[in-house]
Amino acid sequence: MPHARTGDIEIYYERAGAGPPLLFISGTGGDLRNRPGVFDGPLAKSFDLLAYDQRGLGQTGKPDAPYSMAGYADDAAGLMDALGWDRALVMGVSFGGMVAQEFVLRHPARVERLVLACTSPGGAGGASYPFHEIDHMDRLERSRLLVPISDTRRDAAWAAANPELYDQILALGAADPFAEEPGHAMGARRQLEARAGHDTWDRLDQIACPVMIAAGRHDGIALPATQERMASRITGAQLQFFEGGHLFMIQDRTAIPAMTAFLLG
Repeated sequence: MPHARTGDIEIYYERAGAGPPLLFISGTGGDLRNRPGVFDGPLAKSFDLLAYDQRGLGQTGKPDAPYSMAGYADDAAGLMDALGWDRALVMGVSFGGMVAQEFVLRHPARVERLVLACTSPGGAGGASYPFHEIDHMDRLERSRLLVPISDTRRDAAWAAANPELYDQILALGAADPFAEEPGHAMGARRQLEARAGHDTWDRLDQIACPVMIAAGRHDGIALPATQERMASRITGAQLQFFEGGHLFMIQDRTAIPAMTAFLLG
């Protein structure tokens, strides 16, 4: 299994495809062992795709110490160093979009073009849903709470009208096949602690590379109004809404082709 040493941890990564280099930064709780994942989609058909488990998650190191958004950004830079990538296209999804914001601000010369998907800037610009406030819930209870937030169309009336699909979505949200692994809960908690402190709002106007902000019209986690504020803060940012919630990338088949076209310029 491929690992790269970056700073104080070993980062687990996977790489596939051919084309321009694309660094994919995943969301809260991201683990490359969970399938289907980014390598099961179309991105590897257009790019030399690199994805990894972030600090505290999956098969990457899980030091029991405070994590920071700056540290997550530097982990990404360290992984690129280890693989000999000086510069890349970058796509950050949800929490990964928060990391991508810090990454482009801390390492601007390394980002050619940037997609920020279903994410938020924090601070006065607006934060994504505070997952750290519900971390005490059991997985099923948390999933039940988040179904109508992740996609605001999935309210109680929708659940009553679509009981089988609702149960499937509920089970998927509650699933955590690696929950009993040593360090799993601690690493996930450390990630949420770092996420709670995310705030790039006052620095977004420093981003100089081309940026696409991609979002779901019905996302209650990364709110549409937040996407509009973020786009207004980044010079020249392209904002595009898709038909879906927080998972619009799999709900709207036009999303990934549009993001791909942007990245390819």
